Amino acid sequence: MLCLDTSSLIAYLQGEEGADVDLVDQALIDQVGVLSPVTVAELLSDPDLSQTLRRTILELPTLSMSEGVWERAGLLRAKVLRTGRRANLADTLIAQSCLDHHATLVTRDRDFKTFVSAAGLRVAIPYS
Repeated sequence: MLCLDTSSLIAYLQGEEGADVDLVDQALIDQVGVLSPVTVAELLSDPDLSQTLRRTILELPTLSMSEGVWERAGLLRAKVLRTGRRANLADTLIAQSCLDHHATLVTRDRDFKTFVSAAGLRVAIPYS
């Protein structure tokens, strides 16, 4: 299961190129792409989003919020912040959703690198 992050999904929708965009395309074709609830909220918050795209986003499978996710996300964020690194709340919730569902994250957002080292988050395109 591949969890499609906002950054990679937007790049895909805008016709950009990249290994992450190729993975998004293949995940959608193979029907193995899912979204975190936070990604859905981020995408739907675009005031210029067309109704067609809004419907398409809402038709994609969305990961459920597992019981205890808020506590685990808070502890994960505290762990990262304790090391002096950044961890915004949205990224923390996306990372925790992936961890809870054993999903691999497809992203071009390098901020997720902190969750790779702190919690073993799997990303489809490893950071160099």
